[in-house]
Amino acid sequence: NHEIVKGYRNLTNAGNATNLLGGKVRELIALAVAVTRQCDGCIITHTDAAIKEGATREEIVEALSVAVAVNAGAALIFSSRVMDAFQTKMSGEARSQKSEANKT
Repeated sequence: NHEIVKGYRNLTNAGNATNLLGGKVRELIALAVAVTRQCDGCIITHTDAAIKEGATREEIVEALSVAVAVNAGAALIFSSRVMDAFQTKMSGEARSQKSEANKT
């Protein structure tokens, strides 16, 4: 749809308006986000753009290491949510079993 593409370009252009970060840093951030979002098309597009903006292999690796670290941190946080859900479920089942035992 033409309107969707137009909206996307307007959004991109608005983000580039101030250019405080510069093209290379913006593309390195975009690569880290592309990896986090698991977007193959984004990875190809932003790798090409990062190279055109002068990013080195080492800079790309560093940006990707940030993505890995942030995702590992998120996995740690969400892992604790799993354990909280497990504890809640087990506590509820234990209360239910005590309640059933008291009825007899």
